[in-house]
Amino acid sequence: MPWQPGDDILDDEHRNNRPKYRNVEAVVGLVVEDRFGGFVGDVVKTNSEGVTLRDRADRLRVFTWKEGGFLLDGEAITLVRPTVHVTHVPRVSNAGGLLSRDASTTARVAQPHRIWVEGVHDADLLEHVWGSELRELGIVVEPMHGADDLLDAVTEFGPSPHRKLGVLLDHLVEGSKESRLAASITNRSVLITGHPYVDVWAGIRPRTIGIERWPDVPMGQPWKAGVCAALGVDLEGFWPRLRNAVSTFADLEPELVGAVERLIDFVAVDAS
Repeated sequence: MPWQPGDDILDDEHRNNRPKYRNVEAVVGLVVEDRFGGFVGDVVKTNSEGVTLRDRADRLRVFTWKEGGFLLDGEAITLVRPTVHVTHVPRVSNAGGLLSRDASTTARVAQPHRIWVEGVHDADLLEHVWGSELRELGIVVEPMHGADDLLDAVTEFGPSPHRKLGVLLDHLVEGSKESRLAASITNRSVLITGHPYVDVWAGIRPRTIGIERWPDVPMGQPWKAGVCAALGVDLEGFWPRLRNAVSTFADLEPELVGAVERLIDFVAVDAS
């Protein structure tokens, strides 16, 4: 019997009549089409949030896991995460990098490669959003606590094809201090990406916390303190609330997402 207005959509009869879709593992290289938007691409990455597809123009798009959400050779299917064989690793590396929020989570043994970010909040956000993927790949994220000594730190790290380094910089725009620091690094085993925002907080879309845009902060005033003052909130304790408001990639600005994704791709080339 067809559904009628007023029927309980969760009623057993109607639930049993829902279409059944074949589960297909989202293995790298599989070409599928998003049923709802028509985007066609091959699978390049999966994590707990969803699957990343790349089209012929090398554009990347992230899709959440959804039942019957894709077409494979014209057949509606449900993409599922591929089976991963992993081992346990500790939460924190010897160098203090963030590996896992939950010690019971399975992950690969840490790779020699690293991703450096400018501060604790940056590292915390990457763990919050990309943590599952980082653990599966065994990638360690470490805060630098500033980038002023980046060249010396990179030299000391000793990057090589078997020990790659990715660096995420705030405010990486033409003419900035960060752009000059990035230009000073020429080692091919180092990839530096960044976003245009003065702080990683601004890489979180303001709508996530119910505001239209981040407040303007006068020159010379610390940005985070100025933001909190304008919003009428205490600086201490605001970051956990802001971080926890992020639930998907859609809560982050695309420039930040793209910069992190490129770094993960770079250091994970031989970690798969």
